[in-house]
Amino acid sequence: MLDPLLAETVTIRGHGGDPIPAYLARPLGPGPYPGVVVIHHMPGWDEGTWEIARRFAAHGYISICPNLHHRDLPGAAPDDAAAAARANGGVPDGRFLGDCQGAIRSLRGMPSCSGRVATIGYCSGGRQSFLAACELDPDASVVCYGAFIADKPPAGSTTSAVPVIDRAVDITCPVLGLFGAEDAHPSPAEVAEIDAELTRLGKQHEFHTYDNAGHAFFATDRPAYRPDAAADGWRRIWAFFADTLHSAGDVRSSAAV
Repeated sequence: MLDPLLAETVTIRGHGGDPIPAYLARPLGPGPYPGVVVIHHMPGWDEGTWEIARRFAAHGYISICPNLHHRDLPGAAPDDAAAAARANGGVPDGRFLGDCQGAIRSLRGMPSCSGRVATIGYCSGGRQSFLAACELDPDASVVCYGAFIADKPPAGSTTSAVPVIDRAVDITCPVLGLFGAEDAHPSPAEVAEIDAELTRLGKQHEFHTYDNAGHAFFATDRPAYRPDAAADGWRRIWAFFADTLHSAGDVRSSAAV
């Protein structure tokens, strides 16, 4: 049975102490509940991402999704702000880290939160979730088809993203990666490179690549949606969070999976 929930837009303090809007979805019970920072994709802070946040809340997690594009066009509709962010080369890594840390801090400051918080991101948010695992202090990280973790963007790309695999040495939480075999960014070769590097470093991680699936296979409102891959991905996310966010002991480990 799903938990009753409340969803609303709130204001949190992000990078540099800036006030930014965030979509908060939480169960109505007293808790304690683990928290999840939902990192939206490049298309923006949109209804599809809010639906994901509500799904986490319905399953007993306090979820929060900060609007990472807010500063690119303040007060604009999410689609317009996303377009402005793309024109600017995407969200700078330093700004993202400040906003994500603010979201983590907001969750951990809630009386109904257990204090254990994960990040999960899609598309550009997948790379950012990986970056958060490298630079911040989440208890777990999920990377959904995040590109440019190990590879450089192709020639002519407008993104300012740079590879961050060199920062993986600082990861202290388990990482779950979910990818499509038909994706070009990240390609299966890039996924294999990330997997190999995390194994070399002795980082706890679990990667799964789905046949007949490409980029954005979780997105129910897009042609790329693949129900079988998405359903199995959700099963793995619930199992991963059960192990990392609900266990009594400290699950942080450097043992490779």
